[in-house]
Amino acid sequence: MTKYYTRACNFYYGKISKEKIKNKTAIPLNKNHLISFDTIEIITRNYKKKINIKDIESQNLKLKNKIKSDLKLILKKRKFKKLSFLNLPILMGVVNLTPDSFSDGGKYNKKNLGYFHAKSLIKMGCKILDIGGESTRPGAIDIREKIEWKRINPTLKKLKKFKFFISLDTRKSQIMERGIKNKINLINDVSGLTYDSNTINILKKYNIPFVIHHAKGDPKTMQKNPSYKNVLLDIYDFFEKKIKEIRSKGIKHNNIILDPGIGFGKNLKHNITLISNISIFHSLGFPIMLGISRKKFIKDLSGNNDSKERLGGTISSSLHAVTQGVQILRVHDVNEVSQSLKVFKSIKYT
Repeated sequence: MTKYYTRACNFYYGKISKEKIKNKTAIPLNKNHLISFDTIEIITRNYKKKINIKDIESQNLKLKNKIKSDLKLILKKRKFKKLSFLNLPILMGVVNLTPDSFSDGGKYNKKNLGYFHAKSLIKMGCKILDIGGESTRPGAIDIREKIEWKRINPTLKKLKKFKFFISLDTRKSQIMERGIKNKINLINDVSGLTYDSNTINILKKYNIPFVIHHAKGDPKTMQKNPSYKNVLLDIYDFFEKKIKEIRSKGIKHNNIILDPGIGFGKNLKHNITLISNISIFHSLGFPIMLGISRKKFIKDLSGNNDSKERLGGTISSSLHAVTQGVQILRVHDVNEVSQSLKVFKSIKYT
């Protein structure tokens, strides 16, 4: 039986978006009148076609019902515990307290450097701090829980007084539980909740918000010839299956974020396909997070123009994500990305 997937596309912004919505020629993404669309792309494993919203009623009954069901989720206003989606995108600032992360390993893991860096990111405009004590870069090896907790505990304790929204980047349920007891707000497990069999039990016990992240394989092996039948639809199906699984385990809340995992078991073609078609995941009904900051695909595309920080590639891919309605961007360079967004929105949204 043919399975249909619905991707919102052909977006409008700012004043033009509001006019289109008023004239009923476009519909708002997540009830946000600053971004709307007038076309959907229907995708199957064999073909795809674009349909203007005015032509939905003329489709066959099965397809029409599927489109209408997906549109309810695409148009639904996003709500999340202790996060506001009024001013998008939300920037998640990266705080790596590791000696070996791919971009900034060893930079903030000594004395109070992690704490001061976190304070700096807050001032620069991030709304979420993502704190991690284990590198999951390609080729990284596992570390013991005791070491991971020792790396992050001092910074978490100091940040508690700010009552800031903190995400804990960990794959281990014991670290999650300790973090929750230290008032963290979100679990960001890059393994897709698969590394530790007790993770879902912890998420249920504390009713804590979390990210469903896609990764193919583990850090040691994930970049060794990753393959998919269709990377976009395979990852969509993964999210659907994972959501059903957590529901079956008794987790009923909707404080869930989806991250397709750029660079986690994907080659260049996979990454570009995902970034180019990222709006397909709106039809799952949850906020989308994208981690593209300083990733290797930027080096692959820029060639001789690659730089250590890869700031230009981070900014350009971040702006593309904004035009597709991505709600959360996980970035290292909060100040520069924030600046680019302000300029972009001043030009594009007025």
